[in-house]
Amino acid sequence: MTGRENEVLVLCCEDDPRAEGRIGYVLDEVPPGELTDCRWTVAGLGPFIGTVLCHDDELEWL
Repeated sequence: MTGRENEVLVLCCEDDPRAEGRIGYVLDEVPPGELTDCRWTVAGLGPFIGTVLCHDDELEWL
């Protein structure tokens, strides 16, 4: 599950502040749980930013 249906704008990101203001996509196929500390896995944020973990309130779904 990747692509437009999972696009998000990163409003802020405790995991990597460089992700703020960038558009990426959520990799998770199910809502996050204990393994990720209830954070979504977001990728596609740019060539120098790897995959980050973000809480719901750090993301805006597009």
